[in-house]
Formats: sequence, C-alpha cells, structure tokens
Amino acid sequence: MTHSTRTSPPDPSLRRSLALFRAFLREQQDPETCYSLLARDAADQVEAVCGGVAGKVVVDVGGGSGYFTREFRRRGAHGFLFEPDARELGARPAAPAVVADGYLLPLAEGAADVTFSSNVLEHVDDPQTFLSELVRVTRPGGIVYLSFTNWFSPWGGHEWAPWHYLGADRARARYQRRTGRPPKHTLGENLFAHHIGPTLRQVRARDDITVVSARSRYWPFLAATVAKVPGVREFATWNLLLILRRCSP
Repeated sequence: MTHSTRTSPPDPSLRRSLALFRAFLREQQDPETCYSLLARDAADQVEAVCGGVAGKVVVDVGGGSGYFTREFRRRGAHGFLFEPDARELGARPAAPAVVADGYLLPLAEGAADVTFSSNVLEHVDDPQTFLSELVRVTRPGGIVYLSFTNWFSPWGGHEWAPWHYLGADRARARYQRRTGRPPKHTLGENLFAHHIGPTLRQVRARDDITVVSARSRYWPFLAATVAKVPGVREFATWNLLLILRRCSP
C-alpha cells in the first residue's frame, strides 16, 4: 500500500473537534479514552504529512505512559518513548521506554525519522534548548511534530484554567479550595507561560528547520489562518501545532 504525502495536514472537521473536546472534558475520569483518541488523531496528522509511519523510527519525547508510542507502533513504526518523570510512565508504560530528559536525549544525531512531542513545551523552562535537541535527533528531511498549550489559551492554566486569566496564584488557591488538594502544576516550576507570537518568531529564525505547518491543533476550520492573526491567535488558537522539517546540513 502506498501513501501520498502532503505539505500540511488537512483542516480537521467539526465532528472531530467536538469528539476531542468531549474526551478532554472527561480526561480525569476516563484518561484511557481521552488519550487513546488523541493518539490516533495525532498519528493521523503525522501520517498525512510524512506519508505513513510504517518502518520509520518515531521518537516520542515526554509522552507520559506511552499512548502515542503505542499508537505509532500499532501502525508499524519503530516507536521509542523518552519520559523524564518515571512516575508519569505508570504501571504499564509503552515498551521500550527510557527515563530521559528532553534537553539531553540518549540518541545519536539524526536517529529519528519523526520526533514527536505532544503538549510538553509548556512544561519546559528553556523551549529553544528543548527544540534544538528535538531537531538534533531528527534526520535531515525528517519531521518534528511539536504542539503546546499556550498561556493565553482558555486551557493555559491546565487544571486551574480558565482562572489563570486572573493570575496564577489566585487560580491555584481557588483550585485548592474547590478540590481540597493542591494543584499538580505551579507556574515557573512545571508550567511556563509560553506564547504563540514569540514561539513562531524563534522557530522561523532558525536555519536548521523549515516550517511545514503552524496551526491550531484542534480548531475545526481555518486552523492555519487563526494562528496568523497577532493578538487573536494567543487566545483563539488554543493549542499550537508546529510541523517542522529538518534541513540538510
């Protein structure tokens, strides 16, 4: 079976966006359904760009317990999971899984056909160093899939969103009062306020990658257009998806 390649994933449908949104709303109660659906959706996006993953090396950086790695392996890829927090791997991590920091991956340069990072960048203090490491382990001509929830997204505060618009400290205190437990994320420790405009400028200034696609990951229409409008994109994009191609030396 042959696969056609595209320069960018097609715009998602409203039905697909609604299905993902409903799954996100139940993420705490039913993480298996939520993340399995998200993994299938992300793998579809990767395959739409690179023409299938069967036989390719896919490196999943920060993939938690391995939903994405399992999906890529199910599609015939040689999938490898690198996760910095052993607690996130859970009782049944995808195999093979390696506890490793995304700033310094134990991989040779150009080892991966696809380097994949879903919703990790907002948890990284130094996004440029992190991106440089993703690019380093990707072969020339290979793809880097990178998505993150930007700070001014309605979900930017994660479990204490949307109250982060009123300030991180206030939002965290409200979450603790409402749930009776401290929130998982603390701004400046394991959650960082990254924005779309500066991220796009930094990525486009690099000479080792080209931008294949910069778009809202979940928006059901005009997904690339919404990410082009300064100001508006910081709220309306929700989650920025970057698909990058490593340049030849």
